[in-house]
Amino acid sequence: MRAAIYSPYLKTLGGGERYVFSVARVLLSCGYSVDIESVDVSIIDRAEEKFGFSLDGLSIVDSVNRGNGYDLCFWLSDGSVPTLLARKNILHFQRPFWNVDGKSLLNRMKFMRINKVVVNSEFTKRFIDKEYPVESLVLYPPVDVKKFKSGKKENLILYVGRFSQLEQSKGQDVLLRSFKKLYDAGNKDWKLILAGGSEVGRTSYVDRLKENAKTYPVKIIENPKFPELKDLYSKAKIFWSASGYGVNETKEPNRVEHFGITLVEAMSAGLVPFVFAAGGHREIMKDSENGFLWKTTSALINKTEKLVSDERLLRRLALAAKKDVQKYSYERFAKEFLSLI
Repeated sequence: MRAAIYSPYLKTLGGGERYVFSVARVLLSCGYSVDIESVDVSIIDRAEEKFGFSLDGLSIVDSVNRGNGYDLCFWLSDGSVPTLLARKNILHFQRPFWNVDGKSLLNRMKFMRINKVVVNSEFTKRFIDKEYPVESLVLYPPVDVKKFKSGKKENLILYVGRFSQLEQSKGQDVLLRSFKKLYDAGNKDWKLILAGGSEVGRTSYVDRLKENAKTYPVKIIENPKFPELKDLYSKAKIFWSASGYGVNETKEPNRVEHFGITLVEAMSAGLVPFVFAAGGHREIMKDSENGFLWKTTSALINKTEKLVSDERLLRRLALAAKKDVQKYSYERFAKEFLSLI
């Protein structure tokens, strides 16, 4: 059996690419011969290093020719609908699209060749099913939850997310300002770590963050390797996220978090999350049960101050967080994906 995989964003190695490579991982484990389209011959090595799992057997080709000649084609959409030519075709939407004429006659004809449309969250599904003539299936992204362990915890607040202000700003500047207020309010024994990729489109954003963090116990880590990330998760007690802050998610759904892989990783390692109440994060979070949702920075600071002064509550929520994210495991993803094909 031969399978073809395509992503227009492969070089970014973000959450969508983790999803795509996880599909390859599942298919390889089932004996498929898998080709992925890329001009970057190093992409597989970089993906293995970034995501921490083996892709042994995956082949790079110049073109998968829209699945022509393959038994299965898995295609990540950029909003357009391709004419797929494999025996079985799965189209994946990783983000919400709207106002792209998704229900055009041409698209309706193309969807006749597509067996399944898959999305990464109920949030994304809401927009995709409205924009295109489909009833998509939610297949949550896979996270290797078993690889993230609680270690000896320190007074660390952690955020992991790409350093970018291109389309989806992750809000590290919001977190930095909030931490400075938290610190100045007397919480001198806490530190903040901001970690994430900056390999694509690096601007002065990170430099400004570093400049604004001077004199505070703040560490900014660019492009951490997977072992370093696991170590950060194991040590930190709290996970902060401001992704989507200041955005109207109804008008600009692309600018909020569509799911939240690093949130799941953090919860797997026993961090208590504080995340902005928008997008896919609300599907993972149960406010005050396994973490906290917030809408204003003052609420973020106040809720954090309450938690850091209550070690018993912190431990209880950490255990709940760790338990609740087991449903996002790679094993669950593999089982559900195989049921599609």
